[in-house]
Amino acid sequence: MLKLLTAKQTQEADIFTILNEPIRSSDLMERAAKAFTKVFIEKFIDRNKTILVFCGKGNNGGDGLAIARLLIDEGYHNIQIIIADFSEKSSEDFEYNLERLMLKDANISYIKTAQEIDIQEIDMIIDALLGSGLNKALSGEWEKLVNRINQFSGYKISVDIPTGMPSDGELFNDSIIKSDWTITFQRPKLNFLLPISSLYIKEWKVVNIGLNENFIQSTASPYYWFWKADVQHYIKARLPFEHKGLLGHALIIAGTEETMGAALLCTEACHRSGAGLTSVLIPKSGLSALNTRIPEAMFCDKETFLANHLKQYKVIAIGPGLGTSADALSLLKNVLTRFKKPIVIDADALNLLSEHPNLLNQLPENSVLTPHMKEFDRLFGTHESWWKRIETAFKKSVELKVFVVLKNRYTMIFTPEGICYFNSSGSPAMASGGMGDALTGMIASFIAQNGVVEKAVQLAVFSHGYTAEQLAQKMYVVPASYLIKQIPYSLRELSPI
Repeated sequence: MLKLLTAKQTQEADIFTILNEPIRSSDLMERAAKAFTKVFIEKFIDRNKTILVFCGKGNNGGDGLAIARLLIDEGYHNIQIIIADFSEKSSEDFEYNLERLMLKDANISYIKTAQEIDIQEIDMIIDALLGSGLNKALSGEWEKLVNRINQFSGYKISVDIPTGMPSDGELFNDSIIKSDWTITFQRPKLNFLLPISSLYIKEWKVVNIGLNENFIQSTASPYYWFWKADVQHYIKARLPFEHKGLLGHALIIAGTEETMGAALLCTEACHRSGAGLTSVLIPKSGLSALNTRIPEAMFCDKETFLANHLKQYKVIAIGPGLGTSADALSLLKNVLTRFKKPIVIDADALNLLSEHPNLLNQLPENSVLTPHMKEFDRLFGTHESWWKRIETAFKKSVELKVFVVLKNRYTMIFTPEGICYFNSSGSPAMASGGMGDALTGMIASFIAQNGVVEKAVQLAVFSHGYTAEQLAQKMYVVPASYLIKQIPYSLRELSPI
């Protein structure tokens, strides 16, 4: 898994690479500019595009100057470079790259105020004004320039990070370049993975600039980014002579007469993700629907559940469509009292916990909470920002010794050990009802099969998003029912065996 870095840690990785490769800082900048240029020319093959490159006088501006030179070498001749001369200071690498660019007889101009620019007849802008070292809100001419650039209706590309956006932590204000595409170096910035970036970044791409990976992986960062290769070996191989009794038994407690769909989605996702046995406790009125849609699942009536022990189950998932009635609360309390293995808690069960917070302390260790943003805030209090939620999620996952799956475009998994894993898979096409029910069933299924909760949660979250990605190549929207039917095929594709 790849460690994700704060702005300070990225700067430390730069310095370590420069000193230990060793490589001059100007040569590292050239490497970054070449990586940027490579993906740029793959996307924009028309060399006649008019391009305006905005450069500050620091190292981000130095990147911009190097990129402009390389683009000129590649045949992009309609390039104008504008240097924001708002300070007397400039970095050494900026000056070095300015000298090299001037040898190309490039069209370079300086501005002292934002009012001096005219960007009416430009196809695209490259933003290399200020980089990830920004530590305060833009003001004065910087703020005015960003606002002028944001009025431009054409395509905007940012170098490493949109000007005005911090790499991590709270946004200072909304004076941030609204980038259509951000080409970022070595790692995605933490703020790229949060909804706060959505107004400022439509798309981003990471390019490798050769920073020392051993150093990066040794940093004391609690943030990780996980991929296909990190989870595919968690898929349990089906061995000769294995039978359903060896592949785990999951119990789903879900649904009311009015919300039977959520119970069916969760149950089917659990079954199709490979659990050896899937039982479901639903109202008897849903039995016909269950037998019709998922004949493999086993019905568990409430009386049998209350009368018998629960040790045959490796995991219980509770909540989808359950409602928040007194009867639902009684079922949740019963599970918390009698079942000491991991419990996956979703939807209405989360809402019941938010109404009865004392029950949180009864959660078995390594249980899994799967809230979306509103459920998270109901459970742990209203939060002013995503970074406040992250702070709370770290605290509560450690304090309660549970996993918190905070669902999002890049879903975050917080562990009892104080780690946050960002999921790399998924698609906006997943934004439809029932997706959370499917994920809950998948998590329960993989816990039943694997037993190692952390691996099971990572595999479920990734394969959930991965399955949707595959379907989204041919579907505008991916309904949960379609995703669930595709799960066995995706797992087969993902499996390394």
